[in-house]
Amino acid sequence: MSSSKKITTLFLDIGGVLLSNGWDRKARKLAMEKFGLDAVETEERHHLTFDTYEEGKLTLDEYLHRVVFYTKRSFSPADFREFMFAQTEPYPDMLELIRTIKVNHQVKIAIVNNEGRELNEHRIHHFGIGAIADFYISSCFVHFRKPDADIYKIALDIAQVKPDEVVYIEDRNMFVDVARGLGINSICHTGYEPTKAALATYGLSV
Repeated sequence: MSSSKKITTLFLDIGGVLLSNGWDRKARKLAMEKFGLDAVETEERHHLTFDTYEEGKLTLDEYLHRVVFYTKRSFSPADFREFMFAQTEPYPDMLELIRTIKVNHQVKIAIVNNEGRELNEHRIHHFGIGAIADFYISSCFVHFRKPDADIYKIALDIAQVKPDEVVYIEDRNMFVDVARGLGINSICHTGYEPTKAALATYGLSV
C-alpha cells in the first residue's frame, strides 16, 4: 500500500538489491571447491561465528582464523580474502534506478544491511555506493543485525525521519515484515521491474 505522506528517504539493503550477496551459501560452496575445504566442517564453523562478524565484533582475519585457518593451509589468508571480495557482482539497473530517483526526487538514501566490516567497506567503495548513500546503518557499525527491530529504529533516528516518510527495499520477506511492523513502507525486492513499479506507487517514478 502506498503512503499518503511524501517519501523523503529510502532505506536500502545491498546484497540481493544493489549487488549480489557478499558471502552467501553459493560463494562459500565455490570457496570450498576451490580451496579444498571440508564442506560440513566449514559450514558449521561459519554458522557458529558469522553473526558475530556481521555485528562488528570480529575482524575478517579473526573470522577466517576460526572458520578456515584454524589449521595449516596451503594457501594464505590474503588468497582467501581476494577470492571472497571477487564474488560480488553489481546490479547496474538497480544502481542506476536508485541514482535517478535520488536526483529526480531529492530523497535521502540510507543503507540498512547486514555485513561484516571489511566486506561492507570493499563493496561500498568498489561499486560506487558511496556516491548514492547518505547514511550507513550497517550491522558492523551499529552492532545490531536484521531482523532485530532496533536496527530500523536506529536508522530512523539517524535519518531523522518518521516511518511513513520511508520506503525500504529488501529482498528477504522476514525483514520486510519486521520493518512493516514498525510502520515503514516496504518493498520486497524480486527484480528491477517490480521494484520500479512499486516505487512509482509511492510517488517515486522515473
